[in-house]
Amino acid sequence: MIEARLRLARGAFTLDVSLALPSTGVSVLFGPSGCGKTTLLRCLAGLERAPEGRVVVDGEAWQDGHAFLPPHRRAVGVVFQDAGLFEHLDVRANVEFGWRRLPASQRRIAIEDAVAWTGIAPLLDRSTTGLSGGERQRVAIARALAVSPRLLLMDEPLAALDARRKAEILPAIDRLSALSGLAIVYVTHAIAEVARLADHVVLMDGGRVTAAGPVGELLSRLDLPLPPGEDAGVVLQGVVGALDAPWHLARLDASGASFWTRDPGLPVGHRLRLRVLARDVSLGLAEQAGTSILNQIRATVEAIADDAHPAQVLVRVRTQAGGSALLARVTRRSAQALALAPGQAVWAMVKSVALLD
Repeated sequence: MIEARLRLARGAFTLDVSLALPSTGVSVLFGPSGCGKTTLLRCLAGLERAPEGRVVVDGEAWQDGHAFLPPHRRAVGVVFQDAGLFEHLDVRANVEFGWRRLPASQRRIAIEDAVAWTGIAPLLDRSTTGLSGGERQRVAIARALAVSPRLLLMDEPLAALDARRKAEILPAIDRLSALSGLAIVYVTHAIAEVARLADHVVLMDGGRVTAAGPVGELLSRLDLPLPPGEDAGVVLQGVVGALDAPWHLARLDASGASFWTRDPGLPVGHRLRLRVLARDVSLGLAEQAGTSILNQIRATVEAIADDAHPAQVLVRVRTQAGGSALLARVTRRSAQALALAPGQAVWAMVKSVALLD
């Protein structure tokens, strides 16, 4: 468990947070620019000192009323938006820089593992000056892993990358989270990165934590200021339940719901993450015949809230047997015509499911 109670004033801005994060998986600090995400990350790293603050990682106090461990004494790796590689060293020497200065007894992560998890083996003998932005960030992550951190901090590592480079590095971050068992604290203001990476989300605004919890719960809430536009939707944990080879389809099973989608080429039993956008979900009072939509799921209306445009509302439904939550975007006219209200039985018709594997 990572515990932090921090208060830090900088001019007109004040960071005032109290939170507890899991000691495994990816915890994402999410919110608009200037909300305090980076300041909180720097406090965890020891780069900023909050007077009378407290930071405890797996029972070890990194900061409290009696002690303050400087960054080099914290078992922490940090990756910033700028990779900050040593240009006079090749990739291998960059990765080994901190590892060589670490006592052998403290080397819990092997160089070979750091290289494998980030996929940089083909780059080891190259100069850093010829690397792409995505390659530079993967090298920076490997270098941070090589110092055997208990906590990996990542401050908007994809912000300077284009869509292609982001697509290269996101799977690497996801993979190292699964394989390393490390706690990762990841800062972003991009909801797509939250959906792709987060296990736990901390929503911040104005230097304070406004909500925190598992990603599946927070993205489905209607009372939070998460982006309500085209990005509104939920993230579900699923598994490949069956394959329909003649039609090149796969059935993806989540809690209380199954979705047919195009075959992603993964075996039955493979675990993956699904994203269902509210714009791809419609509601009806009965199962529909004569439709091209394959996914029709029994559900119950839980809540209705205003959407970004006054012509629309967001409806949260829960699939049968208390399963997964889904969001649906419908017009107010349709909501009134169907007399939608909490507790009402409906059919959720899901047109498209995005795979975040």
